[in-house]
Amino acid sequence: MEKLFNSIYKNRTVLVTGHTGFKGSWLCYWLKKMGANVIGYSLEVPTNPNHFELLDLDIVSIIGDICDIDKLNKTFTKYKPDIVFHLAAQALVRLSYEMPIETYETNVIGTLKVFEACRNHDVKAIVNITSDKAYENKEWIWGYRENDPMGGYDPYSSSKACADILTSSYRNSYFNINDYKTKHNTLLATCRAGNVIGGGDWAKDRLITDIMISVSKGNKVSIRNPYATRPWQHVLEPLSGYLMIGQKLLEEYKEFADAWNFGPSDEGSISVKEVVENVKKYWTKIDYEINKDTNNLHEANLLKLDCSKAHISLKWNDVWNSEKTFEKTVLWYKSFYENDYLLTDDDLLSYVADAKKKNLVWSK
Repeated sequence: MEKLFNSIYKNRTVLVTGHTGFKGSWLCYWLKKMGANVIGYSLEVPTNPNHFELLDLDIVSIIGDICDIDKLNKTFTKYKPDIVFHLAAQALVRLSYEMPIETYETNVIGTLKVFEACRNHDVKAIVNITSDKAYENKEWIWGYRENDPMGGYDPYSSSKACADILTSSYRNSYFNINDYKTKHNTLLATCRAGNVIGGGDWAKDRLITDIMISVSKGNKVSIRNPYATRPWQHVLEPLSGYLMIGQKLLEEYKEFADAWNFGPSDEGSISVKEVVENVKKYWTKIDYEINKDTNNLHEANLLKLDCSKAHISLKWNDVWNSEKTFEKTVLWYKSFYENDYLLTDDDLLSYVADAKKKNLVWSK
C-alpha cells in the first residue's frame, strides 16, 4: 500500500480538514495505510454512528473550527504539514436553506482562512475540494467542463461556487504558477466530484444513507425526487483523483495546479428510482415509497461532469462501475448492521487490487 502514488505519501505530514466527515474519514484511512503522518482538523463528529470514530485511527485529531484562524495557525505552526486536503464544509443542500449564514461562513470564509494559514506557513501543496454543484446548472444532457461558469441555485451550491472562485483568485494572486519557486512555494488545485456513496455515510438527507437507516429499522424509505439523475460513484473514486493531484503537486508539476473534475463514466449517471432498484438486489429487506417533496425546495434534476481533462492529462480513470459501487456500498451497511463488522479495509484492498488489474498509473 505504501508504494501507491509513487510512494509520495509515505512519511509525509498531511493535514485533512473535515476528517470526521464521510469523505474525510476514508481519506485519512487510506493515507494512514500509505504511511502518512495524518493530522485531522474538524468540528466534533457530525453523526452517531460515525465512520471516523468506528475506524479508531491512530492519527492526530484536532477538534476545531476552520473559521478560527488562530487555532488554524497554531496547528500549522506545530505540525508543519507538507500538503493540505481541504474537505471541511457544510455539505447538505437542504440544510443550507435552513442555515444559509453558517453555510457561507464555513464554505467561503472557512476556506479563505485555511488558505491564509497555508500561505502563512508556506505549505507545499493544497488540494481544495468543492463540488459538481458549483457549476451554473442549466440541466444540460452533457457534462460540465472545468472552464464552464460557476453558479449555484441553492445556498450550498452557491457557497461552493464562491469557494471555487476564491480558489481561482488565490491561485492568481498569491500562488501564481508563473511565480512558483521565486515569490512562493505553494501549488493549489481544486477538485470537483459528483454524488459520492460508500459505507460509513450517516449524513442527513442523503439517499443511500436514508435507505440504509430505514432498512436497519425495518421501515420503508421515502423517496423525494425519483427521476432526478446524478453521477453516482464510490467514495474511493474521487479520493484516488485527489491523491493523484496531491502527488503531482508534491512532485512540483505546476501545470496540475488547476481545476479538476472527478466523476463516473456515463453509465454511472442514473435516476434515484433506478438507484433504489439497484440496491435492493443486495439487501432484500429494502423497501420504499415515493412521496413528492412538500417543501418544494429546489434541487437539480440533471447534473454530471465531463472528466476528459482528468482522463487525458492525469491518466485518471474510475475503477468500479455503478453495479460494483452499489454492491460494495450496500454490503458495507449490511455487514455493519447485521454483523457489527466494518468492511472499510476489505473495500480499500479490493479497490486497489482492481485498479492494479486495470493497470492504472497510481496503483503501480
